[in-house]
Amino acid sequence: MLQVSVVDSLDGVGRAEWDALSGQTLEGYDYLLAVERASLPDFRWRYVLVREEGTLIAAAPAFHTQYDLETTLVGPAKRAIAAARRRIPGLLSLRLAGLGSPCATTVGLGFAPQVAEVDRPAILKALLAAFEADARAAGCGLFAVKDAPQGQQALWDAAARPRGYRPMAGLPIAALDIDFADIDGYLARLTYTARKDMRRKLRALDGLRVEIRGEVDDVADQLHAFYEATRARADMAFEHLTPAYFAGVPRLMGERALWVLYFQGEELVGGNLLLQDGSALLDKYVLMDPARGRALNLYFISWFTNLRLCLERGLGAYIPGQAAYDNKLRLGCKLTRTSIYFRHRNAAVNAIMQAFAPMFAADPTV
Repeated sequence: MLQVSVVDSLDGVGRAEWDALSGQTLEGYDYLLAVERASLPDFRWRYVLVREEGTLIAAAPAFHTQYDLETTLVGPAKRAIAAARRRIPGLLSLRLAGLGSPCATTVGLGFAPQVAEVDRPAILKALLAAFEADARAAGCGLFAVKDAPQGQQALWDAAARPRGYRPMAGLPIAALDIDFADIDGYLARLTYTARKDMRRKLRALDGLRVEIRGEVDDVADQLHAFYEATRARADMAFEHLTPAYFAGVPRLMGERALWVLYFQGEELVGGNLLLQDGSALLDKYVLMDPARGRALNLYFISWFTNLRLCLERGLGAYIPGQAAYDNKLRLGCKLTRTSIYFRHRNAAVNAIMQAFAPMFAADPTV
């Protein structure tokens, strides 16, 4: 018989049993614990655990927060809702329960290796039922599954659709296979125009000093200031990260997390937080001085620095994160779809939201 529970901290869950579920260490136990301890404003953390005879066989992180519907909108619709909210505070703002982590690439659902594929939909249904019951008790009306990967689509369709969830496009995941011997081999695969442009942009590297390290306490405030500047310019911003996040991730993850810092003379002009697991390098955040970062081509310099790290460390894939897809496609990435599944507990509100779901799709580009 399944025992399903919802807890508010990973401290009471064993690291080994959590990480054994999915086999994914990039955003596993230590990363999620760093997020939990980072004191992100307006988030309440939850973890849904499914046990059988005391053994953890499935789990997923979750959260509760206040969600403004224009968060994942761009353009006129976003401006219209923002204007309406100025007139009527609280309009189109809902209490959200999300399955997944706002700071992770995918939903993070994991199963123990011994759980057969045929049994997983029933286990996921039990997990979803506990997630929803906990959310209702906290006053949440909107339930969502954040960024279910394409490889799990059949599983989520089988478990979530019968409960009234509707899927819509989430942010695709970009990835580049490191199947070339060196940077010249990589450049040779790009178009002539892209290759010429990259060589020109990389000249700025001659005027920069690059440091790779984990400890960033001495520059954490500067990195956070770069983050705030980036967030202020972003079309979409959901979570609001803190200095404790940027310092805490490498502190808890050790060698599996690293910062690449870029200095012009003695002045910090940018930083890149990366995660690694022995097979892939995941780019979490590129932060830069808003006045100088673009002029120094730091986005593209960091890209090539990360490719060199992959080559030096024998990593097979570079995952440069979500958003900025035009650049990623131009530089050879392939995109994998993700889906957001959602429903509202109020039938009338649910019908309206599902009718307008295409307006709120995070990014349908694939």
